[in-house]
Amino acid sequence: MSVTIPIRAIKLTPGSTIQISDVSWQDFEQILTELGEHRNTRIAYYQGILSIMSPLAIHERPHRIIADIVKTILDSQERDWEDFGSTTFKRPVIAGVEPDTCLYIQNANRVQGCTMMDLDIYPPPDLAIECDVTSKTTLDAYAALRVPEVWIYRHHQLRIYIFRNGDYSLSTETAIFPDMSITELIPPLVQQAIEQGTSRMLRELRRQLSR
Repeated sequence: MSVTIPIRAIKLTPGSTIQISDVSWQDFEQILTELGEHRNTRIAYYQGILSIMSPLAIHERPHRIIADIVKTILDSQERDWEDFGSTTFKRPVIAGVEPDTCLYIQNANRVQGCTMMDLDIYPPPDLAIECDVTSKTTLDAYAALRVPEVWIYRHHQLRIYIFRNGDYSLSTETAIFPDMSITELIPPLVQQAIEQGTSRMLRELRRQLSR
């Protein structure tokens, strides 16, 4: 016997994830519509598997801080960027994902004027930042979208995944900042921001970058 309940009736405790199998693309689109944009969950879909994640508040802060750090460094280098936050990216009928945070950097000029994301028109984000992600489904979805880099922050460590030959491989280097040791730089700055305040940390970072 199967039981059907409204998707809004599923209540996730913060920090939990639920996976639902055998979800069609049409069902995924309907679920997105039903849940709406104003919610505190993240969704990932890959080949029939739907993941719904409810992040803890402590998991929300690091990815925002990391994005602020990235933008501060880019500004110091006088490079353009566009922040697309947790925009829903879809590759029908294979995958859909909502990053914790994502940025256009190398392709920033190509998304100027974009108000409705369509990957048939615009490129995928150059960088997706996730906090405390353990689901392989999420990386599979990013691979289907061909996102060049995914950074995952977990247990006070930053891991960089580079998209090559149809899959992601772990790397200590990033094409975005090839001359910087990002995996060593960012974790202490995240902790500094949490302990002393993000704005204070960023002001100090700007001073260091301007020397």
